[in-house]
Amino acid sequence: MARRLASYVCGEWVEGKGSFVPLHNPTTEEFLAETSTEGVDFRACLEYARTRGNPSLRSLTFAQRGVLVGKLAKAIHEQREELIEISIASGGNTRGDAKFDIDGGTNTLAYYAKLGEKIGDRTFLLDGEPEQLSRNPRFVGRHIQTTLLGAAVHINAFNFPAWGFAEKAAVAILAGMPVISKPATSTSVLAHRIMEIVVEAGILPDGALQFICGGTGDLLDHLTCQDTLSFTGSGSTAELLRAGKAVIQNSVRANIEADSLNAAVLAPDVERESKTYDLFLIEVQREMTQKAGQKCTAVRRILVPEGMVEQVQEDLIQQIRTVKVGNPALKAVRMGPLATKRQQEDVTEGIERLRGVAEAIHGDGSRGDLVEVPDGVGYFVGPTLFRASQSDAPEIHGHEVFGPVQTILPYSGKPEDATRLVNLGAGGLVASLYTDKVDFAEPFVFGSAPFHGRLHIGSGKIADHSLGSGAVLPQMLHGGPGRAGGGEELAGLRGLSFYLQRTAVQGLKTLLEKFLPPE
Repeated sequence: MARRLASYVCGEWVEGKGSFVPLHNPTTEEFLAETSTEGVDFRACLEYARTRGNPSLRSLTFAQRGVLVGKLAKAIHEQREELIEISIASGGNTRGDAKFDIDGGTNTLAYYAKLGEKIGDRTFLLDGEPEQLSRNPRFVGRHIQTTLLGAAVHINAFNFPAWGFAEKAAVAILAGMPVISKPATSTSVLAHRIMEIVVEAGILPDGALQFICGGTGDLLDHLTCQDTLSFTGSGSTAELLRAGKAVIQNSVRANIEADSLNAAVLAPDVERESKTYDLFLIEVQREMTQKAGQKCTAVRRILVPEGMVEQVQEDLIQQIRTVKVGNPALKAVRMGPLATKRQQEDVTEGIERLRGVAEAIHGDGSRGDLVEVPDGVGYFVGPTLFRASQSDAPEIHGHEVFGPVQTILPYSGKPEDATRLVNLGAGGLVASLYTDKVDFAEPFVFGSAPFHGRLHIGSGKIADHSLGSGAVLPQMLHGGPGRAGGGEELAGLRGLSFYLQRTAVQGLKTLLEKFLPPE
């Protein structure tokens, strides 16, 4: 009998019924498991979170919740080697890519555990200083933030089954909200094992964390104003979620992270023999091949001054050629397949769209030369680099090819021209700039900031410490306007606000101070 992945709802594992979705190893196409949520009572799942998980978490202080989050990090980290092997088999990840996902998740959990300790023994947050509201100094007001009374529904993307779960769950649980986590079905084998580890560890209160392995059914139809919805995935799916009847009628908070055509900009001051130039090549190549380019923060557009295009083209191709593509279980391989057959088809279609406005200068969208992979097996697309014939072509700035595909765009070398082209992406998660000169960095930052959630500036003096634009750090905001979805996650303490209600409380100063003492 095929291995079936169950959901964990209402305090027990529930196996679906009816039609099951098959899951495959993207390298070998071997059948791994199947899953279904047919028969799951999603209304009961939400009620269980609201009536069991929410009161239990809200009764704890931030410090106590932080301890729980820290224990989650430890429990997952203890099974790291097993999880890496599952990630390689079920997601087509190299060992390095698997560690990037799993360690990113546990590090985020650990960060929020420490943040809970820092906030301390309180169950609400004070927001700002007291405000005098009249001529009488005794009439004052304060803003507080308290935990919503519902459940946090998290719908995660296929590319980061571990990190995607952890970055959302860490913030919600620390804020006091129970979580209903739904991973992408295609790569849910890893997320399922993580959930098994968490359940077996018995860390969280009953109802604090539930897990849906498969479709969401009518779950979103039962959301209320006290629930939240957080989604990472495609812009088209985000539109459907936003248009949900319950989401609209009940003003459900929805945080969306969608498409993003992230750009890397090389400034004209960067010399070929400099550390800044080397950093640019290393980080741009990494963003093409890490996770086979299946990262929401991956670089899609490379802006290069017109007089430097030929040298960058030559050097970047040389850098890309150092990456061996093939069976990700092999130590020498640094890029594996795409996660699913559907992803392979979408990337191939995207490459064909780019051919009309750009020239393929490395790779052609085919499988390429693979290490220890049988002919015709696996969902492979080799690294493909284009050079634009028209830098402002809508096809380049309006459609994200979610794989190992990048396009070089020549620009004049002026910061205002770079800013204009970068902003044609209509909203992004991150843009990176490589420069050592403030006269380029300053206008670029202030010109592109309204269109981006994060800006990364690479320079020679931090080359040995830079994590690159693709590393999503819990201290910094993750999200962006426009095409990127308009959402915000992480950002340290700021991330908790999505799960808290800000309320103005006004009255007699001495009375308020009895239950809203100064920090």
